[in-house]
This record gives sequence, C-alpha cells and structure tokens, in this order.
Amino acid sequence: MSAATRSVRTTCPYCGVGCGVIATMPKDGAVAVTVAGDPDHPANFGRLCSKGAALGETLSLDDRLLHPVVNGQRAAWGEALDLVAARFKAAVEEHGPESVAFYVSGQLLTEDYYVANKLMKGFIGAANIDTNSRLCMASSVAGHKRAFGSDTVPGTYEDLELADLVVLVGSNLAWCHPVLFQRLLAAKAKRPDLKIVVVDPRRTQTADAADLFLAVAPGADVALFNGLFAHLQAAGKRDDRFVADHTTGLDAALAMAQATSLGETARATGLSETELRTFYDLFAATERAVTVYSQGVNQSSRGTDKVNAIINCHLLTGRIGKPGMGPFSVTGQPNAMGGREVGGLANQLAAHMELDNAEHRRIVQSFWRAPTVADKPGLKAVDLFRAVGEGRIKALWIAGTNPVDSLPDADAVKAALAACPFVVVSDVAARTDTMEFGHVLLPAAAWGEKDGTVTNSERRISRQRPFLPMPGEAKPDWWIFAQVARRMGWREAFDYASPSDIFAEYARLSGTQNDGQRDFDISGLTLDRAAYDELAPVQWPLKPGHVSAPEKRFFADGLFFTPDRRARFIATPIAPPASAVSAAYPLALNTGRIRDQWHTMTRTAKTARLMSHLAEPFVEIHPDDAKTFGAAAAGIVELRSARGRMLARALVTDRQQRGSVFAPLHWTDQYASLGRVDALLLPNVDALSGQPELKFTPVAVKPAPMTWYGFAVLADKPATISADYWALAPAPQGWRLELAGGAAPADWAAYAAALFGASDGMLAYGDAAPGHRRFASFRDGRLQGALFVSPGPVAVARSWLIERLGDEAVDDAARWRLLAGRGGGSAIEAGATVCSCFGIGVNQIAAAAHGGCGTVAAIGASLRAGTNCGSCRSEIQAVLDRTVALPMAAAAE
Repeated sequence: MSAATRSVRTTCPYCGVGCGVIATMPKDGAVAVTVAGDPDHPANFGRLCSKGAALGETLSLDDRLLHPVVNGQRAAWGEALDLVAARFKAAVEEHGPESVAFYVSGQLLTEDYYVANKLMKGFIGAANIDTNSRLCMASSVAGHKRAFGSDTVPGTYEDLELADLVVLVGSNLAWCHPVLFQRLLAAKAKRPDLKIVVVDPRRTQTADAADLFLAVAPGADVALFNGLFAHLQAAGKRDDRFVADHTTGLDAALAMAQATSLGETARATGLSETELRTFYDLFAATERAVTVYSQGVNQSSRGTDKVNAIINCHLLTGRIGKPGMGPFSVTGQPNAMGGREVGGLANQLAAHMELDNAEHRRIVQSFWRAPTVADKPGLKAVDLFRAVGEGRIKALWIAGTNPVDSLPDADAVKAALAACPFVVVSDVAARTDTMEFGHVLLPAAAWGEKDGTVTNSERRISRQRPFLPMPGEAKPDWWIFAQVARRMGWREAFDYASPSDIFAEYARLSGTQNDGQRDFDISGLTLDRAAYDELAPVQWPLKPGHVSAPEKRFFADGLFFTPDRRARFIATPIAPPASAVSAAYPLALNTGRIRDQWHTMTRTAKTARLMSHLAEPFVEIHPDDAKTFGAAAAGIVELRSARGRMLARALVTDRQQRGSVFAPLHWTDQYASLGRVDALLLPNVDALSGQPELKFTPVAVKPAPMTWYGFAVLADKPATISADYWALAPAPQGWRLELAGGAAPADWAAYAAALFGASDGMLAYGDAAPGHRRFASFRDGRLQGALFVSPGPVAVARSWLIERLGDEAVDDAARWRLLAGRGGGSAIEAGATVCSCFGIGVNQIAAAAHGGCGTVAAIGASLRAGTNCGSCRSEIQAVLDRTVALPMAAAAE
C-alpha cells in the first residue's frame, strides 16, 4: 500500500461463501476504490468471482436513496422515525401485536438482524419477522432441526478439498458459489482421483466438470436418495456402532426407502438403472464423501424431506463431522447464516433458541429484560404477504429486499402492498419495484459503509468494515430499528452506541445458561470496541477461554442436540411437486441465478461489465420442445402460468431437459418489460419449512407475436421506451437496448429520435428488403445513439457498436460504417461476452483457438480469459469444443 492510499479488510456482500475482500482507496477521500481478494481469508484465500471483482464499480451514488421520504416528499429523520413509531404503536394498540410485521434480508448484518428481531419478538411481542432467506435455506434449517435437534451445519469448506467424492445436488456451484467451485477444481487438479457427481435437471456449467452427471427428473431428489439409502444398507455400508450408539428412527426410515425397487426409482428419477447403480456403487465405495446441496433441494414443496433424505445416507454410514465427510448446505445470501443465528426467521429465537421451548423463552426474556417474548411462530414469508393482502397486517416494514420481484405470485404481492395501510421500506436504492409502495422510505447504509459482522456457510464470522462515509443522510439499519424502538418507549433496551455494543450483547446471550445443550455459543467473543474492530474471521462455537481451531466440525463425537443427544433418521416419502404439468401448462419452469447477476440487480446492474454476459431475460428450452411450441432461437416468447406471464428471449439448448424450461430470477421492471419471472410462480410451499417451490411451476410457452426486432446503443438513458418487449442494460459509455414489438411505429425516424434525445443530426438507411431500418444520431461529433431494426432478431456486431459510444470523434466514413453495424477490416469483433473480468468475447476465443490455443490454459495465457475468477472456464471449453468440431465436420463433408 502506497503512502497515498489506505486499505480495509472487509467481506463480500454477495453469496454465502463469505469471501474476504481488501478495498483500497486514496487517502484524500476520492471515491476510486479498487477491490481484491484477501489472500489471508480462509474462505477464499484471495480468490474472487466476477461479481466480487467488480464491487468497486457498484459504489456510485447516482441511484441512491439519500434522505428520508414521507408520502413522496423529502422529510427529516425525526419526522420519519416519529411517524413509523407512531403508526406501529397505534396498530399494536388497536389490533394487537400480530397486526404488524417486519420482512428483512440476508443483506442485513448480524447486528441489524439482532436489533430487528429483539424489537419484534421481545418488545412488540409477536414473531412476525421473516426474511428473504426463507426463500433460500429454510428447508435446510427444518431438515437440520429434525435430524440434529438444531440448525447446525456440520462441516467446513475444507471438507470439499479433503473428500474423495463430492456430490453436488441442485447446486450450480460454478455460477452461484464460484470461489468454492474453484477450490474444488483446484483440489481435483492436485488429486485427479477425487470424483465429482452433479445431480441436476439441467446440464449446468457445474456439470461440465463432473465425472458423472445425473439429469434427475425435476423434484425427484427424495427418490434418488431413498434409493441410495436402501443401497447402502444392502451393500453392508451401515456403521453399526455409530447407528446403535448415536441415532434413532432407522427402522421406519429404512422401511420406507426399501419399499421402492430400483426399477421404480429409475422411473421416478428419469435415470437408467445403470446410472443409478454407478452412482450408488461409487458412494458406497467412497468413505470420504461430501454431499453439497443448495437451492435445487431447498426451493421445493418437498424441500425438508429432500434434506433429510440426504442426511439419512450420511447418518447410516457414520460419514458426518469428520474430515472430508458430511452433508453440506451452501447458502445463497451473504448473511443467511447470521440471520438464522439471531432468530431472523419467524419460527426462531435468538442464539439458536426455540420459540416453542418455554425455558428458551424465559432465558431470552430475562436477558433482554423484555416485557414479553412471542410464544408462537409468526408468519413465514409467503403467508406474511398473504396476510398483508387479506388486511390482517396493518403496518409492514421491509428492509433490504425487493419482494415485489423475489416472492412467488409476485403480482399478488404487489397488490397486497398497494392495499396495505402503512408500508415502510428501508433500502439503499432510490428506485426498486417495491419502493413505489412505501409510505415512508428510509435511506440505509450500503456495502462499503456498513459496520458489523456476517456468517458464511461454514459458520465463519467475518467483519464487514466501512471504508466509505455514509452518503447524504443514510444510516445503518441497526440504528434505524433502534431509533424506532426508543420512540415506541423502549429507550433503555435499545441504547446502543455502536455495532460492537450489539455484538457483545448477542455474544453474552449465546452463552447464557448454555451448558453445551445448545450448539450456538460465541460467548468467547464478548469483545470491547477495539477487539471487535480487529476481529479476524472465526468459526463458531467459541466459548470463553477456548482458542479457535483453524477448522471446526460438529458431531464427530456422535453427540447431537436432541433431548437424548441422538440424531434422528427421518422417513421421507416420495411425492411429486405440489402442482403438476397439464395440457394447458405442459412445461415445468425452473428458476435460478446466472453467473454475473445477484438477486434483483440493484447492485450488479450498476456495472456494465456484469451486464455484458447475459443482458436480457431469457428462457432455456430444449430443441424438441422449441419445435413443438414454435419457439425460434433468439425469438421472443411468452411464458404463461396460472398466475402471470412474462416475455423472454428463447435460448434453444440441449442442456435443458425435455419438458422443462429455465428462466433467471433477476430481471425487474427497472430493466425489462414483463421480465419478472416470479410473477409466474405459484405460491406452493414446503409444509414444514415454509420455503416456496421456486423450482417447479407448470407453464405454457408460445411465440410472442412480434413483427419487428430492434437493437440500440444510446449515450443517455432513455426517459421512456415504447415497445412490447425491451431490456435495458448499462454499457461502458452509455446503454444498450434490446427491443421487439407487435405493431410497428408509424414513423420510424421519430421513434429513433425519441430514443436518442437531443442531437446534431441523424443518418437513416433502409434496406431494399422490407422491415430493415438503421438510424444513427450524433452530438458534438460523437455517437449519441444507433438503432437497428429488422423483421427478425437483429444480427449486428453488438460489442463493436457498444465500443463506438466511447469514440471521441466520428468522421463521415465512420458514420456510414456505424450504419453497417460492424467495423470490417482485420479487427476481430469480440462477440458475446464469455469472460466478464477481462471483457473477452466468443469470437476472440475462437480466433485464438484457430491460432493454436487449444486448451483453457492456453486461452488464459493468450487472452487472460478465465484467469481471474475462473467462472467462465467451462464456457471457454465449450467454445473450444465447437471451434474444433466445426472444421472436423467440414472435412467430413
């Protein structure tokens, strides 16, 4: 670090891997932050994914909420806080504590979560606080508690590197937890005998690295693992001593699994008996086995049973709590684990204590000196917004999340918020699809300004440290909740001066009357401010006087947290998803993340680099289904369910299973027209966990009746966009825009001019073929905008055109080349982005392959693609495979 800069160690705000980050900036206060991985952080050892590497590009303030807003007008903090406190207090007095609710977020820090949970459950006296983490890992919580008696993740990331077999179930680790995936691939490179099995309905980028890929039927995970459970018993792999001494319930669970034959399992899973035997024999023969699972397991109406079916296999063989062994839930949110620890779910108390346990309620109430403690679970996320729509919730506070886009049946959520008497929204962004329904908007601190802790998927607590001042009037979430609590009459209980005060209180609570019967104990972290500021990443549990070991595992001693200290085998019935495909809705819709985007894009869409990979909503569909339903490659299609509709670009690919389609969850009304996929999703939930079934919704797909398609590059963000379909994304020097419509504009020149804004003049060109038009507009010698229109998907050099927005001056010859839509000459047009870290496109990779770069490593050496986060390596390999295959095919002809 130079004398002119300063660096701060903090933690990435994206997924549950919890990577360490070093932010470096000028000491003079200029906002020019560079971000690098922290080589000393035990989660990532210096690695970052594409999203983490681009964090410095997301710190702009142009879209920030910078001051409180009341009923659309700027307000002082005192006015806004007084109103929030008064309305919540009035609702409680008139309708009871069950009439108010908080809906919070895994983006909150643990200290924020703790204060909100304390206010709702201990002082308002209801448990109506739930979180968007309900959408990501509630079934894991329920499965852990059924099996272990506690929500305990047994293992560590190191186990993936120590295992001889890693089974990835419903987890596109390569895109959703890229750094963890790179750790796994690095381990496999050192030990090629390490086997990777991927279980997923889609052939994802993760599957490209698998030794065995099992294209399981959607929703059939219980059948698959019940079959494995029965096979392990038949193969003599039961650990008799472990089972006898440390478990209960085996007979009933095993009888249910054994009731299904191998042939029946094959039919239920869509796999062949040969594939099943191969997997089962491999698992049986490999003692060091880790089963990693994520949203493909959790986001299901049978999610809890899926979790327990996996855990059953590990309990039977005693493969739990030991190096290289165990079931492993990887979480989606940066602080989903911290939220679970403080009781951020509606059915929990703080410090892993239970609402339905009278002794736990007594401990918490006494410690908090609270007037009461909620004694029954509150409303889980889907039920909470249903209650809002039914008028049972009179005051709702949403913090750090965007439920109008992220919850199933999202249009019903929108209608519920529109009808709610009083809605408060705390957020960092000035505009989201949820913000428009807030009567009071409160500006919250963002990453880089926040001060507190998060817990990652392996129970490791890390500090998020501020390195930027809070802009405008933004405040930390803990402060906002505490200020409202004080105004509601509980000043002494919420008299915090800093997040270190909150963390120290929380640490003390975790050790209060905890004699080892509770898993969560961080009482050894009761720190003063200086020690808190210096806190290094640490795994819990950590009791006073105990030195933190590098890696901590649970259950190797066979002691669990049930009343008799034995683990529970759980009988898991085979059942289909809650809704079935039909003649009206013949395809199963699966949703999920893509590589470079995060949730509803309030952060990731701020950087052109991350929007360059996949810039618009799309739907993956198998070629056979595309033919059956008339979906042309790159055409716009309509997806419709019993709840809603969306428009998306068709991506025809045999990576998608027949009978299923996949669409990403990220797009909102801020960036696309009818791109909100969750508007289609049915509000089916797991009966035990309350987690919605986001991986299976029956839908119909048909071509959207578009008569024209367009592509535009724009120097300025358009004020309005007139098109049936549009998708807007930032470009390095402006914006890119995909368009399509049914009826064509009456005057194309006027349409183009409205998109471009003020200019010095416009060039226009119309091909002899009907429906082909091109326009370019210039201002002060620079490109202001270009629009290309055709009757079908527009074929122009998009990356080349986007680069032209940065040209200083454009002469007459260059202006006409712009209308041609490509540069010409010997320069290689980059093509669709493959490597976001270095901006390398498919054409560049193909050209390098033709030039002799025949491996991913060679491409990296030549172009740097794939050498930073590594998330694109499977895509680079796919380009290499195609590049090699095409000349071979030509030679064969």
